[in-house]
Amino acid sequence: MADFTSTLSEAVAAYRGEGGARPTTETLVTALLQAEKAAKQQRLSNDFPSLLGKWRLCFATGTKKAQKRGGIVLGKGLYVPKFINIQISFRSTDGADSGQGEIGNQVRLGPVLLQLTGPAHYLGKKNLLAFDFNYLLLSLFGAKVYNQPIRSAKAETEDFYEKSIAKLPFFAFFLITPDLIAARGRGGGLALWIRH
Repeated sequence: MADFTSTLSEAVAAYRGEGGARPTTETLVTALLQAEKAAKQQRLSNDFPSLLGKWRLCFATGTKKAQKRGGIVLGKGLYVPKFINIQISFRSTDGADSGQGEIGNQVRLGPVLLQLTGPAHYLGKKNLLAFDFNYLLLSLFGAKVYNQPIRSAKAETEDFYEKSIAKLPFFAFFLITPDLIAARGRGGGLALWIRH
């Protein structure tokens, strides 16, 4: 357990500019896979309040289709350049114990801000956070250029909690600490965020 914990801690410290070298992308992917395996073996479960707040994306992998066997293979992964601020946020809307809340995903690049928000539902025993984006905000130099529902936001939010998780995007969180969170997305990629 210490191996992946120290690797992830080194990655977070280096990304924040607190010293040390960033682990290679291969080393970080290995550490994330070890953390995921350990969480499954130990059947760890976390609660929704441990996710609440703002988190900055530090590292992500993509996926690619395997040529011979089918299925999905992890991509190499990359550290997100610091000049691009990609942030995810979670807040409770119906009491933290219910697991119902709101997700926000925003990208800031210089004067441009793109933000998506929508409902989220956390299933604690499975460490799954299902979500859907139904509202879009685009601003340039702090002035709102677009601020509208993507579709019928009210109807979508009401229907959201009735939908099967199989029909929704989700993150399967396998590591949640006060400093960092890590998850596998529905598409199979891995992501590491640090507390913002």
